[in-house]
This record gives sequence, structure tokens and C-alpha cells, in this order.
Amino acid sequence: MESQTEENYLKIIYHLSRLSASPVQTNAIADRTQTKPASVSDMIKKLAEKQLVNYVKYQGVTLTEKGQATAVNIVRKHRLWEVFLVKTLKFSWDEVHEIAEDLEHVNSDLLVERLDRFLGYPTRDPHGDPIPDKNGNVEETSVTKLNRLQPGEKGIIVGVSEHSSAFLKYLEKTKLTLGTTLQLVEITEFDGSVDLIIDDKKINISREVAKHLLMKPA
Repeated sequence: MESQTEENYLKIIYHLSRLSASPVQTNAIADRTQTKPASVSDMIKKLAEKQLVNYVKYQGVTLTEKGQATAVNIVRKHRLWEVFLVKTLKFSWDEVHEIAEDLEHVNSDLLVERLDRFLGYPTRDPHGDPIPDKNGNVEETSVTKLNRLQPGEKGIIVGVSEHSSAFLKYLEKTKLTLGTTLQLVEITEFDGSVDLIIDDKKINISREVAKHLLMKPA
């Protein structure tokens, strides 16, 4: 059984590995964990001894089959708990991430199976992220960042790549929530800010916001 810290490292490596086909660099892990690279290296060695990761110095880290299964299971629990907190306990989507960070470490396969069944076997969490099934399979869909749309194109918000409470509260305030249909009008060359039309109203958002909104064609 892995410690919570070890599980958190595996989850971080899993998320970073999905951003690139290359091995995950220790500096990237240090940025995510807000720890020194030397501390990351020590943890990577422990995970390697448990055959959870493969590590080649100066090349990076990859998850072993065992490490991948462990990481996917943690992600599955996290996202199921987020669904439970929003759907059943009526938390808002900006409140659940930190709570689920604790609940994801509850080590009971039976509890997770019953939670999944109770929720009706959801495939997406409140932020639009796919929930791995009990076999570790993930339903992938093709999405595009909002700032990659062309002027005149329409899209539907289906996910977000930033889960901070401040960001999600901002999306609520500006009505940029999941399921919202919008049209991109213009991207300002100077600062990358984006003009949108939502419900016949024109709004402007920053490049930083736009790059974290995941879209599918309307």
C-alpha cells in the first residue's frame, strides 16, 4: 500500500504524462508539488524501488503498468467523489476539488464500486473530466481550447483544464459554465484576449481564461 504522498506523486506524473509523449521531467514534478527537485528525486527513487515508475537520469520518469493502474484508480476515486459532492451533497463545482483530494485516498474497492453504482456510473466529473471505469479505461473525446477556435466558429464548453476555486467562481460569474454555447468573434493580437458572443451578448475574456476552456463544435 502506498502512502498519500506517494499516491499524489503518481497522480501528478499521470497528469503530466498526458500532456506529452515524452518522459516526465523532475523539474515539472517539482513545480506541481512546490518542492525542491532533490526531494522529488528522492521520492522517484522510492517509487522506482516499488516498481511504480521507471526513471532514467537526465531523461525523465514514466509510470510502470503497476504505477499506471494505481494512478488511474486514484483519479477515478477523485472524480467519483467530486460527482457525489456536487450531485448528492449539493456542493458547487468550485468547492469540491480540495475535499476530493482527501477522499481519493480512502482505500476501499467495495466503497468505490458502490459509490459508482449509486451515482449511476457517471462518465464525466463536474469539471468535464472523464472518469476511468473500474477496469481503468478512460473515455476520450476530442476537444479544442477556446483560444484555438477561429473567428466566427461556435463551440460548446465541455471541460476546463484549471480547477482552482477562483477560476471556477469566475466562470460562474461570467456564465462560462459547462454546456454553454458561444461564438468566438475576435482574438486581439496585442494581448490574446478574446471577444465572445453568448446569448446575443458580447463579452471579453483574457487569453489565460480562454486557454483553460475546452470546447467541442456546436
